[in-house]
Order: sequence, then structure tokens, then C-alpha cells
Amino acid sequence: MKRLLTRCLLAASIASVTAASAQAATTLRMAHFWPGASGINEDIFEAWAATIEEESGGELEVEMFPSGTLAKPDAIYEAVENGIADIGATAQGYTAGRFPLSQVVELPGVATTAPQGACVLQTLFDEGHLDSEYEDTRPLFMFTTGPGYIHTLDTDVQTPADLEGLRIRRPTAVAGDILENMGANPTGMPAPDIYTAMQRGVLDGLSFPWEGMKVFRLNELAEYHTQVPFYTLIFVATMSQRTYDSLSPEQQEVIDANSGMRWAEKAGEVFHALDEAGKQEAEEAGHTIRVVDNPLENDEWSAPLQQGIDDYLAELEERGLPGQEVYEAALAASEACATGQE
Repeated sequence: MKRLLTRCLLAASIASVTAASAQAATTLRMAHFWPGASGINEDIFEAWAATIEEESGGELEVEMFPSGTLAKPDAIYEAVENGIADIGATAQGYTAGRFPLSQVVELPGVATTAPQGACVLQTLFDEGHLDSEYEDTRPLFMFTTGPGYIHTLDTDVQTPADLEGLRIRRPTAVAGDILENMGANPTGMPAPDIYTAMQRGVLDGLSFPWEGMKVFRLNELAEYHTQVPFYTLIFVATMSQRTYDSLSPEQQEVIDANSGMRWAEKAGEVFHALDEAGKQEAEEAGHTIRVVDNPLENDEWSAPLQQGIDDYLAELEERGLPGQEVYEAALAASEACATGQE
């Protein structure tokens, strides 16, 4: 009887330990700067997290830190690199000069939609053109906004001359140089700070895709929109290499299966839908919307845009970087990605 009781207690103990082990999940902290209630968070990052949890059988869980709550927008990449966050999603342009070849995709004419831009950027990475820029983390997938336009509080911008002296928020240094070529005074600040800056009169306007106008509620303030596609903002969702190496082979397989073009395309489609919703929102509010098709072929807009392209590529070449080579690869990828989406 005593021996039977001992065996029962031992079996119960083993079962308890096994159950506890089965219940224990590895929690991955993910940081980004989009609002928690935004479609970007819910339809991209929360969807990715749910897929990771499901495909790992509950062994992996993702704890989300939106709105810059774990790390500020311009510090998210470093937070992943330093292990403060296990995963982060951010704009490469928030870390000036760190991703110069990646930012070739931001140049005018490389992409005309978010799905195309995501495909181009992910293709360049998959082909090895951007390897040197991400050696300190493990990129999961890359994506872009749709084209960025010009939105102002009370100025009807019809030509570059109308931007003269206006304080315009720039998303990146690359876009800032182009805005400066147009006569504007570009000002840098994280996306979550734009609304307050415009309310207080610190900014006269901003450069943003339609998606951002909706996500950050900026259609509430800007009533004039000039749809001249002069840049595309790029993003990366990346993981701490140290965290990845600490996972089991099975868990790593789940991460690998949810990296690359599959989720780049998913993100592109989400941004595209939000672009359409953002423009519709402005239309329904009765805002003034000017449309400049093919600005690189437009007599008034082409010169400052082409100057921005030439200056940026020349700067890369002066730094010993293959800017022209990556630009040509981006244009080739752009054509292939556009064909694949027809």
C-alpha cells in the first residue's frame, strides 16, 4: 500500500511538472509606434502575433507595445539590437544615415502603391543588396507605405513655388532634401507628434501617404492635399538575433515560416486599403485635393524631384556605396513586382 501511494505521488508530481512545462510559453516583446487601435497594429502585427502563437502550438506568445510605449519611434531599432525589445517595427528613416541603400526605395518613381513598394524592398533584401545594413538584427519582413503626398492646413499647393517658406514635416532626410528642393522648410519629428504640432501652428503641413492621414487623424486638421507622389516611406519588422538563437529549432521554424515576402505582401495590402480609406475620408469632408500624375514627367514638378534622385545617388557613390546599382535593381524589381500584381 505504501509503495502504491509512493508511485501515485510520483506520477502526480511528474504530471504536474509536465503540465507546467506545457503551459510555459516564451513571450516575445514587440515594439512599434503605431496606435494600438490602428489597422496597422491590428491587421499586421496582431495578426502576425496570432499566427506565431497558433503555429507554435502556444509555445510562443507576443506581447505588443504599440505607440512607442517600450521604445521611442527613433529608438526602436536600437532597442531590438540591444535586447530591450525582442521584435520591433519601425521606419528606417527614423535612424538617419543607418540604412542608406534601403532608402533608395523611397525615391520618386520606384513604387506607386504600397504592395508594389513592399515587394520591391523585400526583393532587394532577399537578393542580398541590403545585407550589410541589417547585420545586427534578424529582419522578419519589410514593407512600405503608398506614395507620400503633401497636405497643408490652409495653403492650396498647385506648384512647387506654393511651398516656398512653408514648414512641412518630413518623414526622412531623403524626403526632406526633396522638399527643400521645392522651396519648403522641412522639419523632422516622429509621426505621433504631428497632430499636436499642427494644432499649435508649429507646422503648416506635412508629407504623408493617405494611410498616415487616417491612422494619425490628420485629416481633421489638413484641408488641402496635393497628390504628388514624391517619396515612399519604408519599414522593417526585425528580431533580436540573440532572442532568435535562444529559441528551439521548432520555434525558429515558426518564425522563419512567417518571415519574408508572405508578410511583406500582407502588410502592403493593409497599407493600400488604408490609403484608399484615408483619401475617401478627405473627399467626404469636402477637402481640396489636387492630383499630379507622373510628376517625373511634369514640367513644374520633375526638376526638383529628379534633382533629389540624382543628389541622393551621388551622395551614396561618394560614400563608396553602390547607390546606382541598387537603384537599378530597385527599378527592375519595381517592374517585376508591378507585373506580378496585375
